[in-house]
Amino acid sequence: MSTIPPPTALPHASSSDLQRVLDLLFEPSPPLHALALPVLKSTTFPSYSVLAAAIHSQLTALSTSRKPEDLQTLSEILCSHPRLGEKKVESEQSRAEQAQLQQGAEEEKVKLEQLNNEYEERFPGLRYVVFVNGRPRPVIMENMRARIDRGNIQAERLEAIQAMCDIAVDRAEKLQKNE
Repeated sequence: MSTIPPPTALPHASSSDLQRVLDLLFEPSPPLHALALPVLKSTTFPSYSVLAAAIHSQLTALSTSRKPEDLQTLSEILCSHPRLGEKKVESEQSRAEQAQLQQGAEEEKVKLEQLNNEYEERFPGLRYVVFVNGRPRPVIMENMRARIDRGNIQAERLEAIQAMCDIAVDRAEKLQKNE
């Protein structure tokens, strides 16, 4: 597993090293790189939790913007996360987090795929993002169903942002333990 530098070292890191850190914590996303690199280069963060909070603020600002290009950028960032239960997952971190969702009855896997499709039809340009954090597939599927039924795209953007940042903090803690 990869490691990450102390957060206080980030302003002195190269752009490629900063992109690698963002990719490990969030998911590979050129729009996130463009949004976050200027902040990472100019700010010293005492912890990765504070860094995630800064990115949370940036993403929340995009979510409340009236500019279509800001919402498009946010959608691209949120959709960098793999679909829940996806078999082909790019990042090592997401593969490990989703491993438990790959196990179990074929019927549940099909239901999860159907929920992903329904979610993406209900919220065009979004992907369901949740901090799995060891919760079993039925609990995650109940959450997904409740969010689909709620039908509030702004709330979905905010929940996805929060989940991305929670995932990033969790990943940072795990990566720092591997140093």
